[in-house]
Amino acid sequence: MRIAIFSTIYKEEIEVPLCQTVNFLLKHGVEVLIERDFYTQIANKLKDFPACKTINTNELNTDLVISIGGDGTFLTTAACIGDKNIPILGINTGRLGFLADVAHEEIETILQELIDGDYHVEERTVLELSTSDKSEKIYPFALNEVAILKQDLSSMISIHASVNNEFLNTYQADGLIVATPTGSTAYSMSVGGPILVPQAQDLIIAPVASHSLNVRPLIIPDSWHIDLEIDSRSKSFLVSMDGRSQVMHQTTKLHIAKANYTIKVVKPLEHSFFKTLKNKLMWGADKRN
Repeated sequence: MRIAIFSTIYKEEIEVPLCQTVNFLLKHGVEVLIERDFYTQIANKLKDFPACKTINTNELNTDLVISIGGDGTFLTTAACIGDKNIPILGINTGRLGFLADVAHEEIETILQELIDGDYHVEERTVLELSTSDKSEKIYPFALNEVAILKQDLSSMISIHASVNNEFLNTYQADGLIVATPTGSTAYSMSVGGPILVPQAQDLIIAPVASHSLNVRPLIIPDSWHIDLEIDSRSKSFLVSMDGRSQVMHQTTKLHIAKANYTIKVVKPLEHSFFKTLKNKLMWGADKRN
């Protein structure tokens, strides 16, 4: 079994779970490979870290990838994997942890289940962005959401949205989010968007700070496509894809559709979406005495 270890940047809080993960896998005969840039950071910080092979993101051919960090690290890992169909397990050293949901105290138990094959894989929808100016400066795929946002601090923007070539609405707002079911518990949730189970075949269109009280988030099938045109006093706007952002001129038209691949997320058998909602968001908790 070949497993690659990913993280973005060395932080003190990942030291214990990282060493615990690597040592456990090596002890059980797993071939461990560590992303090359991250391994350089580790080597400079941890002198007793076990020797491991390294791997570049464009060389990935492992059975599985383990992302160690928070959900942001998981999203970065997913972008590195792209359409390679390699499942990802997320070990959480961050705060919330919807994608990276393996807690520190669970690591060895979950890793043993991983080695034994006692887990399931969820396929998660990915969004693809294309632009009228064929901009290639931004990585065009997003697991959580594509967000169109105003660039300055004052004026709202006008976002003219069409779905399947039919005009939907002009959103006068601070921005607009197009989210996957995975992203329904991220940025979209913070602006009042609905929560979708990961298996839902839908997308969410949710305005950010809408200047109209009768505009609400909308759910559409993920087989539909969305076209956006933006008017802005600053003549520009910001596109954010899973936290990666780029400024674009207002003449740039956007086309958003489901990508032709999915991200495979490894889930332990005892983990479920509803349990995660209860544990992470205190779903249904009644604090009354």
